[in-house]
Amino acid sequence: MQSIAIIGGGVVGTMTAYYLNRAGWAVTVLDKGDIGGGCSHGNCGYICPSHVLPLAAPGALTSTLKTLFAKNSPLKVRPGFALRNLGWFLRFARKCNRTSMLNAAVGIQALLNSSRRLYDELLADEKLDVEWDTYGLMFVFQTKKVFDHYAETDHLLSETFARPARRFDAAALQKLEPALKPGSVSGGYLYDGDAQLRPDVLMTEMKKLLAARGVTFVEQAAMTGFISEGGKAVAVSTAKGDYRADSFLVATGAWTPQLQAHLGGKIPIIPGKGYSITLKRPAICPTYPMIFEEHRVAVSPFASGLRIGSTMEFAGYDDRLNRSRLQLLRDGASHYLNDTDAPAFEEWWGWRPMTFDGLPIIDRSRLHPNVLIAAGHGMLGLSMATGTGKLVRELLTGEALHIDARAYSAGRF
Repeated sequence: MQSIAIIGGGVVGTMTAYYLNRAGWAVTVLDKGDIGGGCSHGNCGYICPSHVLPLAAPGALTSTLKTLFAKNSPLKVRPGFALRNLGWFLRFARKCNRTSMLNAAVGIQALLNSSRRLYDELLADEKLDVEWDTYGLMFVFQTKKVFDHYAETDHLLSETFARPARRFDAAALQKLEPALKPGSVSGGYLYDGDAQLRPDVLMTEMKKLLAARGVTFVEQAAMTGFISEGGKAVAVSTAKGDYRADSFLVATGAWTPQLQAHLGGKIPIIPGKGYSITLKRPAICPTYPMIFEEHRVAVSPFASGLRIGSTMEFAGYDDRLNRSRLQLLRDGASHYLNDTDAPAFEEWWGWRPMTFDGLPIIDRSRLHPNVLIAAGHGMLGLSMATGTGKLVRELLTGEALHIDARAYSAGRF
């Protein structure tokens, strides 16, 4: 029986554990904290093939520069952090053109489409209760100018990436989603192929399922390095001891650059801090997951609560809860919904692992051929997790790859 030690117990590491366990591998999952306790816990829960376009797009550079001086921008770049990571931001700037955007979108779409299908299979096979719904994802617009302008993006998604949406004018959208304040919107686009689940519940269910199937989970086990013999890694050293295996996967999200000395080559991932607040379900709760485009606020109507999330803060590994960012979420949602002032039963932040081109790294380490990296999924880790897990299994077992893995090569940097 082949064995693997997976470093990182977020959704990517856990889904890889699932596919390798099903293939008969002995699997150990190690995490520096709690399983599912990082960015996989409090995100908005979208499984969204509609999100094929990377952040590095025409016009994104101008928007980013404006945040250096804006007080309450949903996207915030701290000047000191930008200077310390100038190389990353310069490479991001070079990707802010149509050709690079479309090239990256091909690789992003492959993982998103694969993962969307695989989530259907996973939930059908395992009967997991994760508050799954398939209503789609609604992009909501406050002003007619921005609503009309989005038609260009929708046309691109429909014609180039086969992601058509249903367009609703203000009256039709208000009828479809009565939770929206009367007169608060100009229209919206509904992507029916998207879905939603509650991510913390998914992680709890997956841990329970895999533990019952023999997967070992070890928490509070921060990695300190590999033990090598004959050019291969034979064990991973952690705060809780050494763990031997035939193969290893580093799925440590935004922490991956801090391990790059053990992986070979530079890992161009920076942490992008996102926030969410989870409220009690209001009396009039939205039916549809929604993104309020002008305010960059996302709303997730779970069966167990209403989550308001998003924003992006480039401030390094700052582990403070910035309440002004939470208030920004409430204020943004209040333009469209009632009852956004209710007390929160959870306030959360997490570091998203951001690459400058919007594509993850799914490839072998340059130092050890039996060590793989799966990191850098940005804001789409949940949406790409099942496709990533299956692809890692295929790379390890020598199976035919179900998607082209070249777009995720570490050699592109």
